[in-house]
Amino acid sequence: MWLEHTPTYTFISVILVVSTEKVITCASSSNVQHLSCDMGVISVQAALYGRADNETCGEGRPQQQLANTECSLEGTVDILKKRCDGKKVCEINIKVVRTSNPCPGIYKYLETKYTCFPAIRLVTCERSLAHLFCDVGQVIFVYGADYGRRDQTTCSYKRPASQTENVYCSHPTSKVADSCNGKNSCTIEASNSVFGDPCVGTYKYLEVAYTCICNPITIKMH
Repeated sequence: MWLEHTPTYTFISVILVVSTEKVITCASSSNVQHLSCDMGVISVQAALYGRADNETCGEGRPQQQLANTECSLEGTVDILKKRCDGKKVCEINIKVVRTSNPCPGIYKYLETKYTCFPAIRLVTCERSLAHLFCDVGQVIFVYGADYGRRDQTTCSYKRPASQTENVYCSHPTSKVADSCNGKNSCTIEASNSVFGDPCVGTYKYLEVAYTCICNPITIKMH
């Protein structure tokens, strides 16, 4: 629940939480962290790349590699949120997170805490219109959106293989949230002119995860 204050009003909205998860992945150039929600979509709450204790991922490691327990890389949570928020499944290679070395000589790990929120998932093929809408009395709240391609089957009908083979074209965008949050309905075009072109020559699609929340209740402040 959150409260948003103006000089004379308070707005109250509630989002239901399905579950909260924590995943720890030991550092290695080949290790991949896997986040998933059986129901709903991912919303990253916190992330640490470094070391906060001398036990996690410490088996078989010399003590000098575990000694610094105040080691964390700034900006890790932003990387995880950008790549994973609004998705049902998300995989992150450790090397993507490891933008620098916060504590040389220390063996590190990636710890991510995330929540699974209920959501409506919408997929719109390139050059088509995405229609987000809610029932009367509700407004849109976008968890996350991606424009690109993450598999070879989505939006592939009658498309040549060359246009669907690049499955590493995923471009998170905040433009859907900026355009649609707080509205009862919203239409946005899935196109390069709106989102840019993250992979030239690939036929793309827009994935959106959103929910409908009760229209903020306006209460007169005394």
